[in-house]
Amino acid sequence: MNSRPASEENGRKHFESWTDNEMSKITFISGPCGCGKTTFADAYARHAVQEEHRTVYVIHGDDFHHGFVEPEDKPDFFRDGQASDRVLWEEILRFNWDCIIATADRALQQGLDVIIDYVMEDEMPRVRALAEKHRAALYYIVLTADEDEIEKRIRNRGDVDLIERAFFLKRKLEALPENRGHLYNNTGKTPEDAIREIDPEQYRIRNDI
Repeated sequence: MNSRPASEENGRKHFESWTDNEMSKITFISGPCGCGKTTFADAYARHAVQEEHRTVYVIHGDDFHHGFVEPEDKPDFFRDGQASDRVLWEEILRFNWDCIIATADRALQQGLDVIIDYVMEDEMPRVRALAEKHRAALYYIVLTADEDEIEKRIRNRGDVDLIERAFFLKRKLEALPENRGHLYNNTGKTPEDAIREIDPEQYRIRNDI
């Protein structure tokens, strides 16, 4: 005798049907501090759920970083845009990425789409390997903005110490060859504007590339 409630049983069958017939998607949103990654990720997730009827799990990479409790008298973490304590930063970064990949892996195992926002510098091989493992479609969007716009946004949220880091990352990310064709400048744009203007297929990473 099946004691599972009818509503739960119907929901389970719908979920299984969806996962059997749909390819999961990974949408990775990168970009410097102040370019609106988190805001766009949340808006894009709502769009995917409401307009495309997808089941989405959002991962904000900074949430893992914020889990570290730092002393009040800690010196500036970034100097001239780069980490002042290289060893500590590399350990934190490795931990953050391990958490991101593990969480995304679990969501994809459940047949969910995953939207991740975090700065990606040289971690694309890990994300591609995850997509290949789950046979998921991979989309890569690198948000950017003009420097005065980035500075204004960062000052408005009170993170003035991140301005130099943001400019450093902006220049680095815009210069990376693998980011060509994946950049989107959202200066003066709302998340809704970006969603209307971005054609996901133009930002898709194919297995043969």
